[in-house]
Amino acid sequence: MTINDALHRLLLDNLTTAVILLNADLRLEYMNPAAEMLLAVSGQRSHGQFISELFTESPEALASLRQAVEQAHPFTKREAMLTSLSGQALTVDYAVTPILNRGETLLLLEVHPRDRLLRITKEEAQLSKQETTKLLVRGLAHEIKNPLGGIRGAAQLLSRELPEEHLKDYTNVIIEEADRLRNLVDRMLGSNKLPSLAMTNVHEVLERVCSLVDAESQGGINLVRDYDPSIPDVFIDKEQMIQAVLNIVRNAMQALSAQNDLRLGRITLRTRTLRQFTIGHTRHRLVTKVEIIDNGPGIPAELQETIFYPMVSGRPDGTGLGLAIAQNIISQHQGLIECESHPGHTVFSIFLPLEQGVSST
Repeated sequence: MTINDALHRLLLDNLTTAVILLNADLRLEYMNPAAEMLLAVSGQRSHGQFISELFTESPEALASLRQAVEQAHPFTKREAMLTSLSGQALTVDYAVTPILNRGETLLLLEVHPRDRLLRITKEEAQLSKQETTKLLVRGLAHEIKNPLGGIRGAAQLLSRELPEEHLKDYTNVIIEEADRLRNLVDRMLGSNKLPSLAMTNVHEVLERVCSLVDAESQGGINLVRDYDPSIPDVFIDKEQMIQAVLNIVRNAMQALSAQNDLRLGRITLRTRTLRQFTIGHTRHRLVTKVEIIDNGPGIPAELQETIFYPMVSGRPDGTGLGLAIAQNIISQHQGLIECESHPGHTVFSIFLPLEQGVSST
């Protein structure tokens, strides 16, 4: 291999764009690491495989690739739907360029994942809303707590001046309600305590949550564990992370309890690792993904954009603080929480970096 060849291979290997090279028979000649990560396959092991063994699209797309070989005609396709070997659906844009090499026509595919760009845009909007909400809640909390302190103090003074003991029942109600409102405001603000970080096995967190849920439901919830035992330890505050996951699982339990037969309810806790995943503007080489999946009625469409706001709840008796607190905890760990829901299937996904970010996006 010449110096130029080595340099070209180095450039291709470090591109964030997925690059795939097919021969005239639409069999794999080369794919760079970005393509391997996108399709979750090994380029070396997949060498020589037919394109449909890497991913599937429509029969029309396969015909277009064959036509590109025969007529040496380049084309571009927007928002194509690919299905990887693992069954993951991918929305991508790709450009196909025929290349003539030693009398043979090769196809160069440049694949740009749309899902990632859409997710980053959605995530940035979510983080912006979260910061706006924090400022609003802090200002509101200040305006509420000051007069509450005055009301409570006045009620205490009045209680001392009352001539009859039974009249103090009324001032006690004022004091108790003032305390209840203050505690509610404190919960809206979240903990001011910084996370006490330590290397922790994420499955210890999930098993602790499972034991608490079993105790609360008296074994009435079907808990399914789908763990990846190879996941390295994560740098987290164990107690705070238990609280965050427990808040989400409790929400799932409450959704399932609204159904006729609780025994048909199922909550799945799944762990996986993802490579080259972007959180905010930082791309991490490796992150842990924790999914909490339930088969309940789903979250109403009108609430899905606001479920992480304080005081937003789909239940008449809900405080709407559980998910807001969970999101705050995950954010303190430089992580991300997302939700996808439709009737019969709700997924909360928690992403936690396993190592420091390596680049900005």
